[in-house]
Amino acid sequence: MVVVVARDRLAAADDALAGLVGWKAVTGGRTRAESVQAGLAATTVQEAQPVLIHDAARPFVDGRHVSALLAALEQADGAIPTLPVPDTLKRGDGHVDETVSREGLWRAQTPQAFNMARLKAAYLNWPAGEEPTDDASVMERAGGRVAMIPGDPMLMKLTYPEDFLMAEQLAGGRRIVRMGQGIDAHRFGPGDIVWLCGVAIPHDKGLIGHSDADCGLHALTDAVLGAIGDGDIGEHFPPSDPQWKGASSDRFLRHAVSRVAARGGRILNADVTLICERPKIRPHRDAMRARIAELLDLPLDRVSVKATTTEGMGFTGREEGLMAQAVVAIETPA
Repeated sequence: MVVVVARDRLAAADDALAGLVGWKAVTGGRTRAESVQAGLAATTVQEAQPVLIHDAARPFVDGRHVSALLAALEQADGAIPTLPVPDTLKRGDGHVDETVSREGLWRAQTPQAFNMARLKAAYLNWPAGEEPTDDASVMERAGGRVAMIPGDPMLMKLTYPEDFLMAEQLAGGRRIVRMGQGIDAHRFGPGDIVWLCGVAIPHDKGLIGHSDADCGLHALTDAVLGAIGDGDIGEHFPPSDPQWKGASSDRFLRHAVSRVAARGGRILNADVTLICERPKIRPHRDAMRARIAELLDLPLDRVSVKATTTEGMGFTGREEGLMAQAVVAIETPA
């Protein structure tokens, strides 16, 4: 990939591209056409290969656009994304001289794809002194066949100051929702308190664990880490590390939340299910929801805590221990 920049920006471009494989920056020319040809000259692929030329003033190009252009290029010398002209067109200077028919008119966008050899030959035949406004017009004048594919409003060109404000809002909106799931279980042992979802519940037994054995927060921590593909609670807080012995599990959950924030993400909601015969969860459910909402910095109505039994079946039914499952939704930059 070749980035064409003004001479006084070359050093800055090299710094910006440092560490990226397959990129280089070259100096452009006085005109757009000269800059394109400088980029073509610096491209090292075989001339039978396709080449895509993209205006950096259109920042929202993605892989779908590239794939569609390459597919169309198989049957043509060039391919461009286009959008129909939706507005009524007027010709005039200060006042309207005439209304121009928009039938058959299309707005050309970039990236534009071409056969490398054909495009280089077309530029050699372009009349001196004329400046093409895009590369498709160069191919057209040389007699090449240029295919049109459906364009995308997101391929907007940033031209005026207000365009940049809109782009910043759009860039902030290009986000995806990720789901994460966590499961945890601990056995009962001696004790008189069970910690669940950050709440101490009096009980005739305790839960055995390296930390405070809070199944609810452990499952929730794993769900948060899982949503961002960041390992699990055991990797971040290994049981073999003595510093976590008896630790409060809210530290684990806060850590996971900070990992989401570091990626520019935010947690949307959380749902925890506790599976046990005893202790009874309903009397403590509101306190659990409030504590989780505090730890996740969420409104209370985005946190759910539920409980169920296994009707006497399995280790939870025999009251040998209890289990928790958690699901979270997280929004992060795309």
